[in-house]
Amino acid sequence: MSFPWAEHYEPKHALTKWIDSRLPLPRLVYNAVGAGYPVPRNLNYFWNFGVLAGVALTIQIITGIVLAMHYVAGTDQAFNSVEGIMRDVNQGWMLRYAHMNGASFFFIVVYIHIFRGLFYGSYKAPREMVWLLGVVIFLLMMATGFMGYVLPWGQMSFWGAQVITGFFSAIPVIGDPLHTWLLGGFAPDQATLNRFFSLHYLLPFVIAGVIVLHIWALHIPGSNNPTGVEVKGPQDTVPFHPYYTAKDGFGLGVFLILFAIMTFFYPNAMGHPDNYIPANPLSTPAHIVPEWYFLPFYAILKSFTVNWLWVPAKLWGVVAMFGAIALLFFLPWLDKSPIRSANYRPMYKIAFWILVVDVVILGYVGQAEPKEPNVRIGQFAAMYYFAHFLIIVPIINMFEVPKPLPNSITESVLHGEAAEAAPYGVGAGAAH
Repeated sequence: MSFPWAEHYEPKHALTKWIDSRLPLPRLVYNAVGAGYPVPRNLNYFWNFGVLAGVALTIQIITGIVLAMHYVAGTDQAFNSVEGIMRDVNQGWMLRYAHMNGASFFFIVVYIHIFRGLFYGSYKAPREMVWLLGVVIFLLMMATGFMGYVLPWGQMSFWGAQVITGFFSAIPVIGDPLHTWLLGGFAPDQATLNRFFSLHYLLPFVIAGVIVLHIWALHIPGSNNPTGVEVKGPQDTVPFHPYYTAKDGFGLGVFLILFAIMTFFYPNAMGHPDNYIPANPLSTPAHIVPEWYFLPFYAILKSFTVNWLWVPAKLWGVVAMFGAIALLFFLPWLDKSPIRSANYRPMYKIAFWILVVDVVILGYVGQAEPKEPNVRIGQFAAMYYFAHFLIIVPIINMFEVPKPLPNSITESVLHGEAAEAAPYGVGAGAAH
C-alpha cells in the first residue's frame, strides 16, 4: 500500500545528496522507521513487541559472537569451557547469563507478539505473508534454541538431545537415517556437538534475514491496528518517528530493566539445575525436560501414549507436535471472518482466552512428571489446541454476530470505539 501523504526523504546537503544518489540507505531507513512511514494512530503497547524481538535478537547475536570466541565444541571440553567463560573470562559470567536469559526473553516477546496477532487478526488479508514469515521465524528460533541448549553439554543438554532427536526415528522408512544424520552418529557425541554449534551460530543470521523480509512484507499493506479497520486517509495515521519511536523507547526501557533484573539477580530461574552437571551417558536424569519455551509442544508430543490404527504412539506424537506449529501456517484461511479484531468478535474473544489458558496448561504438563492426572490433562489440552483451530474457529465464523465497527480509526480514537459506530454492514467493508 502506498501512502501519498507520507513525508518523502529529500537530502539537503551536498554530501547527503551524493550518498543518497549512490547508496540510498538513509532514504531506506527514513521510509522504513522514520517520518516517511505513516502508521495507524491508535496502536497500543502490544505493538511494541516486534521491535523488542529485534532488540532481543541483537542481544543474542552480539553475546553469542563473543561467547563463541571462548567456547570449545568438544565433548570432553565443552562443559569446562562454559565454566571457564563464567570464571576466567572478563565479564564472562554476564555474557553467558545475558545470552542464556536473552533466549528466554526472545521467546517471551515473540509469544506475546504471536498472541497479539491472534487477538487482533493480524494474519488476515492482506497481511498473510507477514504472518507466514513470522511463523518461519518462530520455527527457526525453535531450532536455534534447541541446538543452543545442547552446547553446554550438561546432563539435561545431552539427554534432551538424546530424547528429542530420538523421536525422529519413529518416522517410517526415513526415521532411522534421519536420526543418524541429525546426530552425526547413533548417539549424541562429538559430531553432534560440532554440527549443532555450527548451526546455532549460523541460524541467528538467517533469522535476521527473514526478519528483513517480514518487515518488508509489513510495509506493503501497512500495520494492522486494534480496531482492524483499514487506514482511510492521513487523518488516520501519524509518522512512525517521533511518535512510535518514543513509544517503543519506553517499552524498550521496561524490557531492559526486566532483562537486567533476571540477568543479575535471578540468572538461573529459567534454567534447569541438572545442566550444571557434566553430561554422563551412563546416568539418565530422573525427569528429562526441554527449555520452558518448548514445553507446550513437548506436552503435545507426550500426550500420545497408545498405538492407534497400527501407527506407533511415538509417531503420532511427532506428527502432532509438528502439526501444532504447521496449523499456524493455515490460520489465515481457517479463519474466514471479515472482522479482524477480537474486540468486535465476542465469541472468538472467549475462544481466544480459552486457548491462552490451554497453552499455559500444556506448558505446565510439559514439565510435569508423566503420570496421572498429568497425562490425562495433557491429552485434553492437546485435543483442545487442535480443536480451536480446526473446529471452533470455523464454527464461530458461521454463527458469530460481530459488534459494529467504527467508521474509521480516527473515530475510534476521538469518540471511543463504540460511539457513533457504523452498522455492521458498513463497518465490515472497512475490514477488507
